[in-house]
Amino acid sequence: MTSTANSQQPEPSALVACTIRREPDGFDLLIEDMEEALGEHWGDLGFSEALMFFNQPEAASLEFVAIAMDSEDEKNLAMLGEVITQARARAIKVILIAEDVSPSALHQLLRQGADEFVPYPLPEGELAAAISRIQAPEPEPEQLDDTPKRKKSKGDRNGAVLVTHGLAGGVGATSLAVNLAWELCNVAKKGEDNPKVCILDMDLQFGTVATYLDLPRREAVYELLSDTEVMDDEAFLGALLTYEDKLHALTAPGEMLPLDFINSDDVNRIISMARSHFDFVIVDMPKTLVQWSEAILNSAQIYFAVMELDMRSAQNCQRLKRALQAEELPVEKLRFVLNRAPTGFDLNGKQRVKRLGESLGISIELQLPDGGKAVVQAGDHGAPLARNAAKNPLRKEFAKLAKQIHEIGADQEAAVAD
Repeated sequence: MTSTANSQQPEPSALVACTIRREPDGFDLLIEDMEEALGEHWGDLGFSEALMFFNQPEAASLEFVAIAMDSEDEKNLAMLGEVITQARARAIKVILIAEDVSPSALHQLLRQGADEFVPYPLPEGELAAAISRIQAPEPEPEQLDDTPKRKKSKGDRNGAVLVTHGLAGGVGATSLAVNLAWELCNVAKKGEDNPKVCILDMDLQFGTVATYLDLPRREAVYELLSDTEVMDDEAFLGALLTYEDKLHALTAPGEMLPLDFINSDDVNRIISMARSHFDFVIVDMPKTLVQWSEAILNSAQIYFAVMELDMRSAQNCQRLKRALQAEELPVEKLRFVLNRAPTGFDLNGKQRVKRLGESLGISIELQLPDGGKAVVQAGDHGAPLARNAAKNPLRKEFAKLAKQIHEIGADQEAAVAD
């Protein structure tokens, strides 16, 4: 029995907590830990019993409930959400104990008010630590007036947002994002400070920025995306990883998440926070258009739409244009990039590029050469092209593009200063 539990118990017979689980013989480790932490001052309920018990006089002394669930309980999310809502209405804290539960289900229940999440099987001492956290007194609010205030970013920058979006699979959008980000990190002339650059991998399912930079995927990213409303500078910067102590990256989560796991408000908060700390924010998008794609498009200074010289890219380009025009979104922000473009001596190929642009009614402003096997090898080794194949023609184009973008940014800053 922990000293914390003893100090919080109002009477020897009062219930301090209850476990809530589907089957009375499941989650044995939870029962053992509850006995160790609270002795006899806790009860055990089924899902439907919990809602009725909250209205009983015995529930008045409850400090928290521990809801134990597994994958089979995901069909009961509505009932579990109601249990959490009723508990919160009575100032009862909620700990989620979850085994093999999908991230989207956990996200939904955490959004409804659960205070703590502990995976099952329970790590040693983790339940006792979660109990201590929810029983700790809340700090006194520093606010003196009645106006609600969010913690604002302390960053003093106003970074440019550059987006890469592949119009078909394998066209090289992530390669462009990673290599452009790295080139921008090293673009300054001798004696000048390099820009601070951050890359955000917004493909929550198949994002590969972590792979291309040989970075681990961290639980902190999932936690950040789960509740951006409480995100502050420390939480955002703590979720980032760095490559070679220069390039900062918010990788995709470790587990596949539905693309509607976040919404436009979440995206706007993340973009705003990143812009306040970095000079350039590179966003690598999923191929699929989602509800929050509009927020990214509106935030972007340049939106690179990456394609190849093939029919699938042409058709998808046409679809994207029609979709944006139908919603009256800023199509003019799109900058079409042709990857694996024909070389200077391929006159037939250059004619095909010209006909492609004319038939789609677009201007293909950037043509990138085929980097060959070096691109695949660099990705497999988790390094930008500049580290593995500095003389590769594709790498030279990335460096040229970074220089142009940096110079445009410098000219704009000078104009504002004047």
